[in-house]
Amino acid sequence: MSARYDALLLDLDGTVWAGDTAIPNAVEAVSVAKEKGLAAAFVTNNASKAPADVAEKLSGMGLATEPSAVMTSAQAAVLLAAQYAHPGEKILVVGAPSFVELVRAAGFEPVFSADDMPVAVVHGHSPDNGWKQLSEAALAIRQGARYIASNLDTTLPMGRGFMVGNGSMVAAVTSATGVVPQAAGKPEPAMFDLAAKSLGATRPLVVGDRLDTDIAGGVAAKMDVLHVLTGVSGPLALIAAPPEQRPTFIAEDLRVLVDDVDPSTLRPAPQGGFTATRDGEEIILDGGDEAGTPLQALRTVLAVAWADSDAGAGQGGPAVVKPVSDAARAATQAWW
Repeated sequence: MSARYDALLLDLDGTVWAGDTAIPNAVEAVSVAKEKGLAAAFVTNNASKAPADVAEKLSGMGLATEPSAVMTSAQAAVLLAAQYAHPGEKILVVGAPSFVELVRAAGFEPVFSADDMPVAVVHGHSPDNGWKQLSEAALAIRQGARYIASNLDTTLPMGRGFMVGNGSMVAAVTSATGVVPQAAGKPEPAMFDLAAKSLGATRPLVVGDRLDTDIAGGVAAKMDVLHVLTGVSGPLALIAAPPEQRPTFIAEDLRVLVDDVDPSTLRPAPQGGFTATRDGEEIILDGGDEAGTPLQALRTVLAVAWADSDAGAGQGGPAVVKPVSDAARAATQAWW
């Protein structure tokens, strides 16, 4: 991988860390990749921390990072808001203090009440978001304010598991107003384009764990994409993935960035001695070498699941994967 690309555009939650804990092998792999000449930028939908805070957290985990290498969805949301608001105008901020400072630094006046008649509402994740903040946003939107969300992730990977994400809070405001926000973060391609430009990269590799944001955003940006199975989207989600959410490569974790492995083996294709064939809405998984792995079985199935959209892939995927050999049964049990 390090010989094939000139930059990494890495997601954070579920890819590099889970809450305050580094995901196994992530820090070491990215550090070695950087030593081998791969530039790295961190592209995150989490709008609760300023780039400097994200960089400090990464550095504290042993991955030395400058704030300029961080692109947050809050930054993207402010750039989007600038298309609708003039300098000096009021923007209602639902989000963390760092989000407020980004709005102020961009030349707008951050406010927190609909009574201030803001021209726009920007909504990002903060642990302090609650009924009061969401209600002020709903009131402002009903008064005509433009609604912009930093991201629509329904869950947020944390140390204890998947917690409520910004998209779930946005859904409450949408339910109350009938207004669907314009999303600034992933899966829109802008964050990836900006991050690649900041690194001067011409052959970037997008890396993430969530199909409907990280992977879809990389695909939309027309970049190669590596999906790691350390976060939100697992094997069953991959099998059902529509074309706009299908990664180029699938790997267990970030070790693959520096392992001596042929990247072509990370693509969906028959491997590990497994075979897969379609029978109506079923995919029959058979075979499997003694050393065949669940991930090799998954790539074998994906080669079939993604090959024929008319047979179900792209409209929710096949109804079931049916393992018939002992190795296939063991592999599929490991997917759950």
